[in-house]
Amino acid sequence: MPRLSPVQRRRLFAVNAALAWSGLALSMLLNIIDYYPPTAGLAPSRYGPGNPAGPAGIGARLADWISYFTTLSNIVAAVVATALASGRARDTPFWRALRLDSLVMTTITAVVYAVLIAPTSVQQGWDNVSNSLIHQVTPALTVLAWILAGPRGWVGWRTVLPSLVVPIGWIVWMLGRGLIVRAYPYDFVDAIALGYPKAVGNVTGILGVGIVLAVLFVLIERLVARLTAQPHVIR
Repeated sequence: MPRLSPVQRRRLFAVNAALAWSGLALSMLLNIIDYYPPTAGLAPSRYGPGNPAGPAGIGARLADWISYFTTLSNIVAAVVATALASGRARDTPFWRALRLDSLVMTTITAVVYAVLIAPTSVQQGWDNVSNSLIHQVTPALTVLAWILAGPRGWVGWRTVLPSLVVPIGWIVWMLGRGLIVRAYPYDFVDAIALGYPKAVGNVTGILGVGIVLAVLFVLIERLVARLTAQPHVIR
């Protein structure tokens, strides 16, 4: 496996960050301008009329947008890649946890989209670009950049539990907000249609998958570390 120079590593992280932020910016813009059909987002027609069209509904649509796990996973990946590219990330428990979050959460985003959402999802126009960036390009590049540029030594057993804080925070936000707006970002967490036991069970199952992925990334980290001699800290 090739060993990248510090400059090459930072450039790779910069590309990762640029594409992640681009996907997020385009996705957010499409929500702001009301690009999606009225039945899209967190307020399906079976729950009511949905968010107001036009400028009146911008705040509600942005609240919908931030409630998607996809959005949060891409934000985490973008923040981590930006910090690594700029040299601001340090070998601390905080950045270690976020680094593992960026890997696990974007991987879950890609897998859940491919398995549960893509078969019935329809995109058109700019949504094709946004959709590809946030569900496929950013997840793939985030994992690839980690394999090639690390930083090595950040993903370990002690990082697995702290990395659960962000996903659990999203679960609390998503289910709590659902109680208020009576709508959910995904059918498999729709507590109104499925009932809370089923919805929570589905979320718990996905969280379990996240733990398995975290363990897998720790094992990959150890394997890659044996094949490369990359330093633990970007200099």
